[in-house]
Amino acid sequence: MRAYSYNKTHKNASIVTKKIRRRLLFDRFFEGVIVFLSLISALPLLFILIFIAKKGLSVINWKFLVSLPKPVGEIGGGVANAIVGTFILILVASILSIPIGTSVGIYLNEKKDKPISNWIALGVDVLQGVPSIVLGIISYLWFVRPMGHFSALSGGVALAIMMLPVITKSTYETLKLIPESIREASLSLGVPYYKTVIRVILPASMSGIVTGILLGIARIAGETAPLLFTAFGNPYMNLDVTKPVNSLPLLIFNYAISPYEDWHRIAWGASLILIVMVLIINLLAKLLSRKWKTQF
Repeated sequence: MRAYSYNKTHKNASIVTKKIRRRLLFDRFFEGVIVFLSLISALPLLFILIFIAKKGLSVINWKFLVSLPKPVGEIGGGVANAIVGTFILILVASILSIPIGTSVGIYLNEKKDKPISNWIALGVDVLQGVPSIVLGIISYLWFVRPMGHFSALSGGVALAIMMLPVITKSTYETLKLIPESIREASLSLGVPYYKTVIRVILPASMSGIVTGILLGIARIAGETAPLLFTAFGNPYMNLDVTKPVNSLPLLIFNYAISPYEDWHRIAWGASLILIVMVLIINLLAKLLSRKWKTQF
């Protein structure tokens, strides 16, 4: 009887061991498939970066970064005006969208039970899906036609509308993750409600909000369609927001469709600069996001 019980137990243990080995083998196989598919999905980005770097590195130098474009027929020139114009457009868009986006995100979090919050959230979602070229036409009708000329301001408004839903949603989602005990502790100490929001809730979620702002900037940095109707482009250096300005996406578009080989080379160099700028912004956003997650 004991021998039978021992054999049965040993047989059951052997079966369990085989099942565990089979499961571990299946887990390793599934993990390998996931890793392989992840690498496959990253290959197009890698090929694009290598190709653009190969084309652009041969063009980029210090003179290329600080020089203005040359007239048609002259070899050389740079993209200094496009780099400055890109930063002007991003600055105008950030000044317009960051205060509004963060305020709307705070309102959606603090007044989530009110019916109007649901309509605002729906509007933000719809705005995020509007094509960029439509936003460019809207900014054209609002600013370019009344002013009678293209300008950096109209381009900044179009980009600000594109940034708005990104900042709003990131602010709202970040504030939702703040522990309720932090708010309760502040209110229990007699701190007014508005000071609790401004001095306690917002500082605690600042890294997440900044991450959303950086993602919004990365979203608009490479936009071309809305700028065709607003900023339009400018071959000269311009710091006046009421005048047309050039930008890296506009320069790439105009030079890429031109029949001049030298302009094609400049377009590749500008493409590399733009991609590096967007990659840096995304990396900063990732770092801030990880830092914020470790705090809670």
